[in-house]
Amino acid sequence: MLQRFSTALAFILFLFVTTTYAASMPTPAAPIIGAKSYLVIDSKTGHEIAALDPDASLAPASLTKIMTTYVVFSALRQGQITLEEEVTVSEKAWRTEGSRMFIEVGKRISVQDLLLGMIVQSGNDASVALAEHIAGSEGVFAAMMNQHAATLGMHSSHFENATGLPAEGHVTTARDLATLARAIVEEFPDYYAWHAIKEFTFNGITQNNRNSLLWRDDSVDGLKTGHTEAAGYCLVASAERNGMRVISIVLGTSSNKARADGSQALINYAFRFFETRLLFQAGEEISNARIWKSANEVSRLGVLEDLYITVRRGSYDDLESNLNIPAVLLAPVAAGQPIAELSISLDGEQILKTPLRALDDNPSGSFWQRTKDSISLWFE
Repeated sequence: MLQRFSTALAFILFLFVTTTYAASMPTPAAPIIGAKSYLVIDSKTGHEIAALDPDASLAPASLTKIMTTYVVFSALRQGQITLEEEVTVSEKAWRTEGSRMFIEVGKRISVQDLLLGMIVQSGNDASVALAEHIAGSEGVFAAMMNQHAATLGMHSSHFENATGLPAEGHVTTARDLATLARAIVEEFPDYYAWHAIKEFTFNGITQNNRNSLLWRDDSVDGLKTGHTEAAGYCLVASAERNGMRVISIVLGTSSNKARADGSQALINYAFRFFETRLLFQAGEEISNARIWKSANEVSRLGVLEDLYITVRRGSYDDLESNLNIPAVLLAPVAAGQPIAELSISLDGEQILKTPLRALDDNPSGSFWQRTKDSISLWFE
């Protein structure tokens, strides 16, 4: 009996020591891949997990079609077009070089089929057809792309066309592409699911999705490949495991295999060594504050949307918080009004700062309440 107890105790001590050692080990550096630029972020928080020259200005090739897709999705959301309406294929769209879905001039094709031809088959012809249908010309559509880019905060991007075919001044960055991919995932979850389709048949021709990670990794469900001589082989990939989604942007690799292997390595690194956790739920009381001269003496403080944080795996319990609340708060204070500031630190480094807002309306109190509080404030 004593021997069995000693063995069990030794095993428990072993688990404790190895767990403590693993938790205290520093996070290893991100894998080295043959890319000109890359960036890996958590989709929910936007936290930068790993990066190599993410602000380098580079040609995006067919990654351009992610922005083309975003503009089309926005037009669908605004009711400017429908998936069922038909587009007449122009000669320009039919003659567009590069990858194609093989549409024919003069034929009428639904918006949905053109979207699938662009997303799954990377059809340049489909991209131009959609651009002309929405904006009248590809040039005007490119101006719309730049307007959306500015709204999203993609300040280092400029688009000259809807396809990504080489054009002077047609550039973007890994950081801007991460912003764009995150926007599509968050704003258009239903349409985004089309990026996981592995093949699409149109006009009797079946073409596979060029994102080979869709076959390699079940957690990958998007997003887009790109390749020109100037851009090299590029890939924007997104994957979700156990409720955590990461987005990887790899630009300027030497081959299809290099972009796939590099993207896979970065995705695995992100999931292995980082985690995203819910800090506070929307409407949850995090703290409270005294509101002077108010009908309500105390107001609950919290966040209006779920607040998540991305940290090194195993370090969540080491987070430290600091709350800065003004010494005197006077009514009226409206629900949703920012009141305090919450900062979260890890190992002495601030990693998150967010306002805490009043969760209740705090109107001015009665004459008696205001008078009483005015007197009390003299002694504060």
